[in-house]
Amino acid sequence: MTVKESISAQNTDSMNPQSNVGASLLAKASRQSTSSLHGTPLSRAGSLPQGALSAGPALEFASISLTLGRTTILDNVTFSVQPGSVHALVGPNGGGKSSLIKTLLGQMPHQGHLSLQWPGAPGTIGYVPQALEFDRGLPMTVDDFMAAMCQRRPAFLGLSKHYAAAIGEALERVGMQDKRKRRMGALSGGERQRVLLAQGLIPAPQLLVLDEPMSALDEAGIQVFERLLGDWRRSGITVLWIEHDLEAVGRLADRVTGLNRRVLFDAAPQQALTPERLLTLFSTHPRGAA
Repeated sequence: MTVKESISAQNTDSMNPQSNVGASLLAKASRQSTSSLHGTPLSRAGSLPQGALSAGPALEFASISLTLGRTTILDNVTFSVQPGSVHALVGPNGGGKSSLIKTLLGQMPHQGHLSLQWPGAPGTIGYVPQALEFDRGLPMTVDDFMAAMCQRRPAFLGLSKHYAAAIGEALERVGMQDKRKRRMGALSGGERQRVLLAQGLIPAPQLLVLDEPMSALDEAGIQVFERLLGDWRRSGITVLWIEHDLEAVGRLADRVTGLNRRVLFDAAPQQALTPERLLTLFSTHPRGAA
């Protein structure tokens, strides 16, 4: 029997803007495993062990609208995400993509109806932000960061035996094994993004939300990300992916939604990423009248 989780627009009091999921993972590094989104456990993004079976949820956004002050951020946004698919969100800056993600994560009050349809018991939701915001002068190594994000034991006590092997394997998968003693502030933007992807491997969600994960990656890092994306797809994880690299979206996504305050198209990449549709998407002012 399908377990269905709904986030109704009419009950905006339950959408807490101070939710434990935020754009800065470092600021939330004190344990988030007890956080929940309407009964669904929140997890940092991850990948299932090889050979593991998973079935991600279907998502349905129905007439989602968001207004802040007199500014309309989202206008009657309606589309669905198929379970186990890689679904890309594309559009101009200011078009409402990140705001839509925040409604899903419980950080924005909204109108409309948002539902998650799980194939069994509700699973976990993972989130990888676009970037880390933190004091680069902090004497925190890659190992310290991984410990803070992945274990209950305080990071200053070092890696716990329970997580040490998994953390080492995750860092090796993203090519950061030899830099685990480096300070986070001394890493390049691309290296920090790889660490974000590494922490995303522990533990394993069934719904994974990615906010421009390729933005700071170099060529080697992009290859790492594409390999991980393939692993997530084969594991049956549902991926909702904000991305500006339209060439990558065309190659890697199963379906693409064009969002510029409202949905302008929702189709397979070959039908969605046409010159005519992209011109409309990026030339329509995101704050224009409906």
